[in-house]
Amino acid sequence: MALISQQMTKLDQINDRILQELSRDGRISNLELADRVGLSPSACLRRVQELERSGIIKGYRAVLDRNALGGGFVAYVTVGLNAHTKAAQEAFERAISRAPEVRECHNITGAVEYLLRVEAASLEAYKAFHTDVLGTLPQVHAITSYVVMGSPKDVRA
Repeated sequence: MALISQQMTKLDQINDRILQELSRDGRISNLELADRVGLSPSACLRRVQELERSGIIKGYRAVLDRNALGGGFVAYVTVGLNAHTKAAQEAFERAISRAPEVRECHNITGAVEYLLRVEAASLEAYKAFHTDVLGTLPQVHAITSYVVMGSPKDVRA
């Protein structure tokens, strides 16, 4: 049995509040964050650094408006594989990791193995991805596309 030498970060109410505030605005200043969670700036900074070191905070991102960038087509795609082997899954995941259109890839339970979030410039660009990328992977048995018509709530960071 391996010994764990690193103490896990305690998720108390203050850390929960820090995480909530950073989820809403990752660019908030430490001074403002400390004020919102009721800590001194130095204590707040120490907690944020510990949350980062422990891997609870994995990074910070900019949330982009894909429509403003000319790439507003979004589809969720389920993918079923023709073989339920580790090798088939690894080969599929390697191929998908090279596809810039795939913004998220999740291995899921149920009737199919994967759920993808795909972003493209247009329906035509999505069709090319569907045909030229997904359609050519030997592991793929079934593809079902769900085109996003609107997103009344989207709180992904």
